[in-house]
Amino acid sequence: MCRTAALAAVLIVSVLPAPRAAAAVRLPAVISDHMVLQAGMNVPIWGWADPGERVTVTLDGQSASAMAGPSGRWTVHLGPMKAGGPVAMTVAGRNTVTVKDILVGEVWLCAGQSNMELPLRESADAQAEIARATYPRIRLFQHAEKRSADEPLPDLPGQWAECSPETAAVFSAVGYYFGRDLHQALQAPVGLMASNWGGSLAEAWISQASFDSDPDLKAAVEKYRKDMAGYIRTFEEKWAQWREDAQKAKAEGKPPPPQPPPVPDPKTIPGRPTTLYNAMIAPLVPFGIAGVIWYHGEANVPRAYAYRKVLPALIGDWRRNWGQGDFPFLIVQLPNHEARGALPEESEWAELREAQWMALAVPRTALAVTIDLGDSKDLHPKNKEDVARRLVLAALGTVYGKDVVYSGPLYESMKIEGRKARIRFKHVGGGLAAKGGKLTGFAVADDDRQFVWADAVIDGDTVVVSCRDVTRIVAVRYGWADNPACNLYNQEGLPASPFRTDDWPGVTGGVKNEKKHHD
Repeated sequence: MCRTAALAAVLIVSVLPAPRAAAAVRLPAVISDHMVLQAGMNVPIWGWADPGERVTVTLDGQSASAMAGPSGRWTVHLGPMKAGGPVAMTVAGRNTVTVKDILVGEVWLCAGQSNMELPLRESADAQAEIARATYPRIRLFQHAEKRSADEPLPDLPGQWAECSPETAAVFSAVGYYFGRDLHQALQAPVGLMASNWGGSLAEAWISQASFDSDPDLKAAVEKYRKDMAGYIRTFEEKWAQWREDAQKAKAEGKPPPPQPPPVPDPKTIPGRPTTLYNAMIAPLVPFGIAGVIWYHGEANVPRAYAYRKVLPALIGDWRRNWGQGDFPFLIVQLPNHEARGALPEESEWAELREAQWMALAVPRTALAVTIDLGDSKDLHPKNKEDVARRLVLAALGTVYGKDVVYSGPLYESMKIEGRKARIRFKHVGGGLAAKGGKLTGFAVADDDRQFVWADAVIDGDTVVVSCRDVTRIVAVRYGWADNPACNLYNQEGLPASPFRTDDWPGVTGGVKNEKKHHD
């Protein structure tokens, strides 16, 4: 098998012409040489032809036909296949297209913002890992360019390639490590599709139909538009002030002051609702996938309360549009970031992590906790291998039926025992542990809602929290800060998710919520 050229060299495929102009059978970019088809499911294959043209797809002894509709689009479904390959596929109508070197295995979509986008070449230990990144049975699909659109696009530029030092270097580091470890654990081909954009709001990744059907989402969109109008207005005001200052300087014979940044074009801001779904997700639907790994949230931190609604809506939106049932959705919880405070504090980052944890109420989701993998000064921590390792554990434990401890401790309940509070957890694994010695990161408050640091000790599968200055504990928080000092793990080395037992108004929402706790 020949090694594919580097992604940097091959990602030059153009978006196909509009299907209505088709004169021959054609396929979307995601259905192409070197692709991986999802094992164990009915696999959709689609493309375009002349309206009314019958198209027949043949692959590994299977054959299925369909007639192109008025728009020229056609779709067939092939029956479930076992992992393996390579095989070839023919798509025949008035002309015949052959797709070569196809593998059958596990296909995962790697989506989100900049921490999912960060390429392997910019991660920790990059050069050593790139040098050994020859995995011909791992295939990578990466779009050639970022784009947004006001309406769903039929296709996007991109191409499948074998995983090699050249192609892996420019692929998502989290995605690469996830695929590498999953491939080694399952001994099966793995296909990875990357679709991400740094700084993007989650609302941009949701289809218009979901906004139209949900009043709460509509309200979130209106808030975004209001915020964006104020954002643009700030730039315009700076320019108005500059023009005034420049005229004054000219009249006084002085050089003009430095120009402010240009007023941004709203169409180029990766936050407009639906636009990234339209351009970077819709063209991949309904390609067969095992699930999604999702590393996102930084852009939504100032609106963390809204994320409680937005993230489950996004998951439901993608599942409905794919039409493949409740495929797994594995979420990376945001890591520690910013300066570490000396006292307990309110935190937008903690509220976003809470929103991600609350998304576990959605069936077939899991959480990879990374509260120990961040960087106080760098929004893009370089250790992506451990992030991916925790995602793989989540996949093995929840998707592939492996007997592994796949999650760190998750808060389950609190019981007040006199002047103490006993916290019970799920996913304790082989037992709770305080990494590095004394347990840290716990704070308590009474009815005054003023949190102070507390003592905490492990007692079996629970943690007992107390504070000599608080006689009546009402609420307990753990790891509740932008960059908390916290060290609760299970014996398998997976960190506990930050949590709080109270439902007091937060700094990003200001309204009381009905709090629920989910595995």
